Amino acid sequence: MTGLRITAAALALTVAGIASAGNHGEHQPNIIETAAAAGQFNTLLTAIEAADLTEALSGEGPFTVFAPTDAAFAAIPEDDLAAILADGETLTAILTYHVVSGTVTSEQVVTLDSATTLQGSDVTITVTDAGVQVDEANVVTVDIEASNGIIHVIDAVITP
Repeated sequence: MTGLRITAAALALTVAGIASAGNHGEHQPNIIETAAAAGQFNTLLTAIEAADLTEALSGEGPFTVFAPTDAAFAAIPEDDLAAILADGETLTAILTYHVVSGTVTSEQVVTLDSATTLQGSDVTITVTDAGVQVDEANVVTVDIEASNGIIHVIDAVITP
C-alpha cells in the first residue's frame, strides 16, 4: 500500500516537473535552484549558504537530498537554531546528514533500511503502511527532479 502511495505521488511530481520544464526551456534547474523555486526551503537554503555548501549542491552530483521544509526548521527553538547556524562545523554535519550520494528515487528508497549520508553516518529508513520515515522525519513529497539529483521533502530536521 505504501509503495502505491509513493508511486502515485512520484507520478504527480513527474508530470508537474515535465510541465514545469516546458516553461523553463531546455535548462533543468539544479538542486539549489529547484529548492529556491519551491518557496518552502528558505531556511534550508540560508543554512546551506551559511555552511558554504551552495556551490557543492549546485555542482555535478548526483545527490539525493532529504530536504526539511521551513516548517520543519520552525519546530526547532529559535535560540537553538541560531546557535546551529552560527556553528559552521555542526551546521555542516547536520546538512550533509540530509544528503546521500547518487540519485535514490522513491522506488529505490522503499527497498532500503538505511542509507549512508555525505556526513558519514547512516540514516534509518522505515517503510510502513503509514508512509516512509528517514530517521524520525516523515517523507511528505518524493522525487522532485533536478539536473544534479533528486529531492525528497521531509517534515523534520534530522541530526547525526
